[in-house]
Amino acid sequence: MKKWIYIGVGAIVVVVAIIIFGLSNLGPIIKQAVNSYGPEITKTELHVDDVGVSIFSAEAKIKQFFLGNPAGFNTPSAMKVGSVLVNVDEKSLTSNTIVIDRIEVISPEITYEKKGEIDNFNTILKNMTKTSSSGKAATKESEKQGTGKKLIIRDFIVKEGKVNLELSVYGIGDRQISATLPNIHLKDIGKNKNGVSPAEAFREVFAALYGKITSPAVTDVLNKELSSMGVNLDSLGQDAIKKLGDTIDKEESLDDIGKKVKGILGN
Repeated sequence: MKKWIYIGVGAIVVVVAIIIFGLSNLGPIIKQAVNSYGPEITKTELHVDDVGVSIFSAEAKIKQFFLGNPAGFNTPSAMKVGSVLVNVDEKSLTSNTIVIDRIEVISPEITYEKKGEIDNFNTILKNMTKTSSSGKAATKESEKQGTGKKLIIRDFIVKEGKVNLELSVYGIGDRQISATLPNIHLKDIGKNKNGVSPAEAFREVFAALYGKITSPAVTDVLNKELSSMGVNLDSLGQDAIKKLGDTIDKEESLDDIGKKVKGILGN
């Protein structure tokens, strides 16, 4: 009987050791995955500085997430996040479908840049849609070969976010106006399909984020600030200066226009 007890205890120790060493390597794996595959999905700069992991809770903390802008846009970033919490179902790590219990994005700083009928987030979303579509065939092939990982995300939360609009990009002063981003809570991403590729999961999340960025809760606040200058979001990047110029002497220089705009903004 003692022999079987020893064997049982030994097996438990081995399993615990595997879980601990497996989770201790989870941080570098997540960091490498984000920094390597993220830019391929978004077609922009994308990286994280570090990923810390608690071996007891299977919770990872992604630090300093940075999403750059596509070519043709002027602001230095589309989104920056100080910390993202990721809680993984450790039992799923060795399977083909990794289950993430919870992802919590805390206080994202979003820079929204509009150029006529296009904007930076819509452009990134289109890039991701192309990546997701082209990756479906590869995913099916990977499934046939028994390779490739899929994801199920039970809860995805974005909270305490802010959307910024940099007026200097449009030549209408150096002020930043902001609006609060409504909270987002998505559930069971990929569950109905028994898992989806990282590109598909990321696209679903990004589509929800874009929906909130362009919702009346955000755009109405930004437009209220812009209205005092005779412009709105639809005009930015096309004829904002022209609309402002309608109220001033057309012979004035752009420097003079800038000074008057700064006066409007209270600078």
